[in-house]
Amino acid sequence: MGTPWSSIIAGTTAVFSAIATGGAWLAARRANSTAEAVARIERERWHAELTPQFRVTLERGDGDRATLSVHLAGPLPLHHLDEIRVEVKQSDDMDYTPTLAGGPTLEQVNAQVWGPYRFVPRVNDADENGQVMPGFPLRVGAGRPLAMERTRPPHWQEGNDREARWRDKWLNKPMRLVLICRRDDFAPWEVPYDLDVPEAPRVRILG
Repeated sequence: MGTPWSSIIAGTTAVFSAIATGGAWLAARRANSTAEAVARIERERWHAELTPQFRVTLERGDGDRATLSVHLAGPLPLHHLDEIRVEVKQSDDMDYTPTLAGGPTLEQVNAQVWGPYRFVPRVNDADENGQVMPGFPLRVGAGRPLAMERTRPPHWQEGNDREARWRDKWLNKPMRLVLICRRDDFAPWEVPYDLDVPEAPRVRILG
């Protein structure tokens, strides 16, 4: 009985064909994974290069009022932001979580702005506590004025000198802001900003 060379050749060809097909599939999969990784790295690089740059100033006005100017300084390729949300954060690193019975609630503590200035509540759509300014659009090179006021001591703080002690507490402390920025086709940016609030020392006459 002769060797069935045709069957052997056909079987061998099928095996090599299957190996070639599998190899091509693996190569294509690796190529796709590599392309996705490169694209992700490129998106992250581009996102980092477009991180918004701000120039923020505070100009004191009459009484306890002030104007916060938020200027989108760059980068130029960013062109614009669809939304900038500004939040006033705590100006120190103290933990004000209530621990004593009969004291303020956690909700009351969280509603207090622990810093020198806050947004004027309900002006320019600010929230009722003066902590958050809802999003507004801005193009690179433009700015937006926002109304602010000095903070008041919490109502549970006692003493006839509570106003003076509260102002002294924040003397020369920065106002800490976080600007949350959005633009179509990009992940949001969260930009922290510490704004110096220089003030002359308080003079007290003793006697």
